[in-house]
Amino acid sequence: MSPTVINYAQAMGRWEPDARGRLERAALELYIERGFEQTTVDEIAKLAGLTERTFFRYFADKREVLFWGAGALQELLVSTVTDAEVSDAPIAAISAAIQTAGALFQERREHALLRQSVIAANPELQERELIKLATLASAMADALRQRGVGEPGASLSAEAGIAVLKIGFERWIEENGQPDLPRLIRELFEELRTATSG
Repeated sequence: MSPTVINYAQAMGRWEPDARGRLERAALELYIERGFEQTTVDEIAKLAGLTERTFFRYFADKREVLFWGAGALQELLVSTVTDAEVSDAPIAAISAAIQTAGALFQERREHALLRQSVIAANPELQERELIKLATLASAMADALRQRGVGEPGASLSAEAGIAVLKIGFERWIEENGQPDLPRLIRELFEELRTATSG
């Protein structure tokens, strides 16, 4: 994959809105251009037209630029599992949640592709991504248990869902975003059902 770099013609003025978004875009540009480890918080803030102090108002460190949305993603997954029909099987509730996440990534396709190229180039970030996925699986398993699903069914369903998301996302990245991620996820859940039936 050859990532598209978001080139800033010039640093933006401090008065312009969306400080978090500006910092995120500036960080991604620098991470791709110079590498994650070589980029400093000061450089990110300057490119965004902001101060280091403003950076730390939004992010604990430069890794958090890549992971700050994990809480919102977890809430989306958990709420989708929680809101699934009572009659839905555990894996169906998980499938709905993972497809919802896939649709979100699809909407932010360019950002997702750029973010992944940065993570793929850095072992520390890859480890952080795996921790994030494990946390998402645990949260979805908890949501299933609150629906009355016992163990090991809750954990197996949640872990299978994360495996589908991970494999689907990797394929989507390899194919540069084609076909769309929700479709890939649906197809992978079908393959999982076929592989585990009979």
